[in-house]
Amino acid sequence: MAMSNIPTIETARLRLTALTERHFDDYAAMLADPESTRWIGDGQPLDRTNAWRSLAMLLGHWQLRGCGMWALELKETGEFLGRAGLMYPEGWPDLEMGWMLKPEHRHHGYATEAGAAILDFAWNTLHARRVISLVRIGNEASDRVAERLGGEHIEDMDFYGSNTHVFAYYPPFREPRRAWA
Repeated sequence: MAMSNIPTIETARLRLTALTERHFDDYAAMLADPESTRWIGDGQPLDRTNAWRSLAMLLGHWQLRGCGMWALELKETGEFLGRAGLMYPEGWPDLEMGWMLKPEHRHHGYATEAGAAILDFAWNTLHARRVISLVRIGNEASDRVAERLGGEHIEDMDFYGSNTHVFAYYPPFREPRRAWA
């Protein structure tokens, strides 16, 4: 899937669009903010060089897996709000939906609005049987987003050294599958 094939999705307030170089300054600033990176990766902020690598990895994920992260923009203004999408890199337990918003754009329902559109894409375009969200224990705001999106807290796991809640989402047209015992 070439970058030009990354679909644009519009919701009531948001545009989910391909991350591009025009997003980079805002993206790098978000990843340099310790409050933004607290719950992501190793929890440490990234310098511009590593923010560029992150952006390139997210775009490459579309090439390798046919899905990935979108830039979230406010539809009215085009302002960059953060990123959200689907990831399934090597070593992941399942197809993961994640989100990250700039601090000034949190608590406005944007992650939930984007998440509903992303799940729709997962069910109707990717025909996924399940999507998960990996939420570090303590990240109560993301726990609430996962719950609002219909995520079922199926287990806790150690994920790359962090105690993590696993939320599972199932297509609305299938019976939920229970986690393996």
